[in-house]
Amino acid sequence: MAGHSKWAQIKHKKAHVDAKKGKIFTKLVKEISVAARLGGGDPEKNPRLRVAIDKAREVNMPMDNIKRAIMKGTGELAGTSYEEVVYEGYGPGGVALLIEAMTDNKNRTVSDIRHILTKHGGSIGESGCVSWIFDKKGYILIDKKAVDEDTLISLALEAGAEDVKNDPTEDNYEIIMSPEDLNTVKSHIEASGISVSLAEVTMLPKNYVSVEGDVADQMLKLIDALEEHDDVQNVYANFDIPDEAMNKAVA
Repeated sequence: MAGHSKWAQIKHKKAHVDAKKGKIFTKLVKEISVAARLGGGDPEKNPRLRVAIDKAREVNMPMDNIKRAIMKGTGELAGTSYEEVVYEGYGPGGVALLIEAMTDNKNRTVSDIRHILTKHGGSIGESGCVSWIFDKKGYILIDKKAVDEDTLISLALEAGAEDVKNDPTEDNYEIIMSPEDLNTVKSHIEASGISVSLAEVTMLPKNYVSVEGDVADQMLKLIDALEEHDDVQNVYANFDIPDEAMNKAVA
């Protein structure tokens, strides 16, 4: 899990910064609409929709925006229909990249992604070239100040979590579970009065590539460029970089 906790927390902070620009709202509206289209408009019966709504609330998206996005997804309101696509490739230093996007024009999006990767020392790959490196998991972060390890382990495993990780160099506990169990584990922990810092479905690397110096800086610039693209929803990578480079990401 090298570096994942820190990177997840940095992405979480960046989402709040992007919310001030309104950029994150556009991406969340897409996610809510697609989730509603695929699984229905009731978040109690649609775990993916519930996670998307929780994220929208975290960045203070107005409820009217959330409701309209759901209604567009269920067909109650007219709206653009987005298709989910996943691109695989490599970044500087041989870092594996999974890029999740939602688009109404796949030709435009793949051309843009290829251009961004090439410009920043990466390359797009064939389907399946790096997906084997990642596992889809439910992922929760808990501030270590909020609860002791033994209590959290007991609560998490009782709710169906697969593992609780405690890296001494990190400020958060990491809880891993199947994506289907994310909401159950989150609700169980919160019912005990413990605040959840982050809860999401993510792609966790099975192994990591260590990058430093200029390569680390180039890698972070590549991820920033990808995340700035309107069609890109999530970027996953298996890099492990020094703390100082991580800190630059939110500087």
